[in-house]
Amino acid sequence: MSANGPTRFSRDTTVEQISETQWRAQLAPGWDIQGVPNGGYVMALAARALGEALPHPDPISVTGYYLERTAPGPVTLEFERLRAGNSVSTGVMKLVQAGVERARFMASYGDLDALRGPDMVSAQPPQLPAPDQCVGGETPIEISKRLDLRMPAEQTGWMQGKPGERAQMEGWLRLREGGEPDPVSLLLFADGFPPAVFARFGPAGWVPTLELTVQVRARPAPGWILGRFVTRYLTGGQMEEDGELWDSKGQLVALSRQLARFRLPPGR
Repeated sequence: MSANGPTRFSRDTTVEQISETQWRAQLAPGWDIQGVPNGGYVMALAARALGEALPHPDPISVTGYYLERTAPGPVTLEFERLRAGNSVSTGVMKLVQAGVERARFMASYGDLDALRGPDMVSAQPPQLPAPDQCVGGETPIEISKRLDLRMPAEQTGWMQGKPGERAQMEGWLRLREGGEPDPVSLLLFADGFPPAVFARFGPAGWVPTLELTVQVRARPAPGWILGRFVTRYLTGGQMEEDGELWDSKGQLVALSRQLARFRLPPGR
């Protein structure tokens, strides 16, 4: 919630329960790439329904399988509970549009504020200039009007036809129209950067997500989210992308891994 009421993101991920195991919602326009809603946004919508269906409040791990393309418009969410334990509950949510199952999400929920145990984080957050010293701005891609992404100028050569040697993206991210990060918005942010392979091959082709897993490790502090996304393996046109999200206090708040297809245009 912002100081002035619900944010656009919270409104556009609202769900309404219509039976014991069903919810309905709208995939809102503006969170898409060439008319196809972003996979992290679709996951966040399903996570809202999972948060109502399961007895624990926070996503701990969510895996999405993207079976068919979605489009802005009405959807139905169908829930199956797999387990409800003392500290973790698990369920499945099917997203159905126009009578076809478009995506399926399996999730474990818990209480991030109740996590107790040892810590060991060997990685460090990216060392980047402050957001106001990075390159940002809207692009023709619709979702860029919803997400405020800032990247260091030296890492944006791929936008000018000068790709680098590594398939890696780093930068700052927040909701463009306000609102502080929360566990559900981390699911969106985990799919909010351009594909890391663009840094190596340029912004070419379509990179459809096959499977996305996001692990939420902590409730984020207010402010910008800092992300690092890397692709190390591209084989047979299929790629993995590993992501890290850090909050404004330098705390690791989420990890992600995505499996996607990547095809270069003819002649490349």
